Formats: sequence, structure tokens, C-alpha cells
Amino acid sequence: MTQSDAESPAELRRTLGVGDAVVIGLGSMVGAGVFAALGPAARAAGSGLLLGLATAAVVAYCNAMSSARLAALYPASGGTYVYGRERLGDFWGYLAGWAFVVGKTASCAAMALTVGAYVWPGQAHAVAVAAVVALTAVNYGGIQKSAWLTRAIVAVVLAVLASVVVVCLGSEVADAGRLDAGASGGVDGVLQAAGLLFFAFAGYARIATLGEEVRDPARTIPRAIPTALGITLVVYVAVAVAVLSVLGSGGLGHATAPLADAVRAAGMPGLVPVVRAGAAVAALGSLLALILGVSRTTLAMARDRHLPGALAAVHPRFQVPHRAELAVGAVVAVLAATVDVRGAIGFSSFGVLAYYAVANASAWTLSSAPASRVVPVVGLLGCVTLAFALPGVSVVAGAGVLGLGAAAYGVRRWLASRSPGRTGR
Repeated sequence: MTQSDAESPAELRRTLGVGDAVVIGLGSMVGAGVFAALGPAARAAGSGLLLGLATAAVVAYCNAMSSARLAALYPASGGTYVYGRERLGDFWGYLAGWAFVVGKTASCAAMALTVGAYVWPGQAHAVAVAAVVALTAVNYGGIQKSAWLTRAIVAVVLAVLASVVVVCLGSEVADAGRLDAGASGGVDGVLQAAGLLFFAFAGYARIATLGEEVRDPARTIPRAIPTALGITLVVYVAVAVAVLSVLGSGGLGHATAPLADAVRAAGMPGLVPVVRAGAAVAALGSLLALILGVSRTTLAMARDRHLPGALAAVHPRFQVPHRAELAVGAVVAVLAATVDVRGAIGFSSFGVLAYYAVANASAWTLSSAPASRVVPVVGLLGCVTLAFALPGVSVVAGAGVLGLGAAAYGVRRWLASRSPGRTGR
């Protein structure tokens, strides 16, 4: 047996239970998005912010149910990359994987820079690189270490968010009249807000991409995904209502740090440093979960030679895709050190919605019963609608990234067809 064979067993180690999977999903969703996404969403939707949140939640629910059904049937690393490949064909699986890896790699760099901006604004890039190195090391040590760290991060973030809700709703300036359920931003504004807020719900994909490391996946994943999504929705609604009651949709739309501004307006400026610290911890949690998800999808694509085959190796001791994790960590560290991508990752939301569109299309093929197809059809239509409701720059950038991926796939297939003894897969 060669060293390469020893390092590349067929499967990763199944160690995650329902609780661990739920925590990883929460760490992905209840992350930095809730600290930052409410402002841009309020600018787009105005008084229709809560409608936008509800719309995003419905689409996320459909995506979650489709992903859960597929993950139970195909409990392997890679998530929708695997589902699309198995149900729709090699190209659609590849396109989903490409959208996820490229978009989420940029998101990793953005989360790392968010950590740096909160911890030490003057040295944001240096802090970002240090955060990437530290979390890559944690992931390298095994999935259980990542789960334990995520559990601690989720506890801190939920405590901070709970304090924001209590302070805002208990404040003398809180006014239920600010919770106007109208839609001053119009239908387009509500849909754009839903597209922006959807980004904050998308973390349940991490549970599916870890399918090969979950115990009894047919039972665990269908329970963990809706549980994590449900908890996240309750938290988001509570935070949105609390912040709106203090700032109103207008004030929220112009807030650069919505939760910090809300507690300051509620008469508790002393809580602002705590909220800032919570945002940094939340960004760390998102970064940890993102690296986990991207490395597992990279592993799956490398197994099929859509990415270099060397990235398919699994560490013989820690049972993690160590080369994929190191490669992802290195790319993210370089981006975090050299480029400020926080304002240039709009295509990430577009890519995530494209990823889930493939998931829903894959779930549609599981049954011919009309009742079983309602959820994937709603999810698919919702993903397409929200993707093209995003700001024009995001749509163009996202479509461009998908186009590059499709072109790369076509070139690879053409080269493979010209190589004797190659199948092209």
C-alpha cells in the first residue's frame, strides 16, 4: 500500500450526532450576517423588512427540506455537488460545486476581514490572516474539535443577541408603531431584501456538506437541518423586531453597525463594546463553518478530478481532508492579506442561490408525486427570483463567475475527449 493510498480512505470518520450537526448549522447561520445584513435589507425594503425576512425564510425552508431529503439519500461530503451529479448529471453537480467553492472562498476572506475590523481596525488584514491560520489549524485537528469550538462560539453569540433584544424591547424609546408591516420599498425592494437576508440563512448547507462525518445520516441530517433553521429564524425575528422598534426602518437602513446603534439608541452605550465583540466572535464562527464546508466540497470535487486529485487525500490520523483544508486556508489567507473583498462579494449570494436551485431541481427528481414536488418547485422558483432581484452588480458578477466555471468545464471535457483512455469525468 502506498502512502497516498493510506492517506485516502474511501470515507471520513462519522463522529457527529444531531446536537453537533445543529450547532455547526447554527454557527454558520447565527453568524456575522445578522450583525450586518439588516441594514442593507432595510434600505432596500423600507417598512417591508419583516416581509423580506419572511420571504427569505420560506425559500430557506424549501431549500433546507430539499437538502435534508437528498443528504439522507447521499450522505457523502460535497452537499449539492454530489446531489446534482447523481440526480441531474455531471455538469449540474460541477456547476453547483463551482458556485459554492468560489463564492464561499470569497465569503471566508470577507468574514476574516470582518474579524480584523472588529478586533483591531488598524491591522485588519494581519488579524484576518491570523484568524484563518488559527481556524485552519483547529479544523485540521479533527471535526470534533471544530464542533466544540463552534458550540462555544454559538453560546457567546446567542447571549449577545439575547442582550440586544432585552435591552431594545425594554427601552423607553421602543415603539411598536415602528414595526410597520407595509412595503415602502415596493415588491422589488422586498425581494432584494429577501435576497440579501437569505445569505444569513444559508449556513444549513454546512450540515449537508459534512454528510460523510455524521452518524446515522438518514436520521440525523433530516432532524438537524430544520432544527438549526428553526432556531435561527426565531433568533432573527426577535433581533429584527427589537432593532426596528428602536431605530425604525429608516434609522436601521442608514445604520453602519445596526445592533450597536440600536443599543446605543436604547440608552445602553456601555453595551456597544460587547456587541462589537459579539460580532467578531460571530464572524469567527461563520469563518470556521465556511472553511469546513468549502474544504469538504473541494474534497468531493477532487475525488472526481474536477479539482486536482491530490486534494482528495484524507489524513490517516485525524480523518479530515487535510490537503483540501490547507489549500482553502492558504487561498483565503492570501485574499485576506491582500484584498478587501467585503464590498465585492455580492456574487456570493448569487452563487449560493444558484447552488440551492440545483439542490431543489435535484430533489424534484426524487418523486413523481405532485405533493412531494411542491417544496422543491417553490424553492427553485424562489432561488431564481431572489437571485435576479439582487443588485445588478451582484447579478452580473455572479453570472460571470458561473460562466467562467461552465467554460472551464467545457474546456476540460474537450481536452479529456482528445486524450486516449480518458473518460472525461
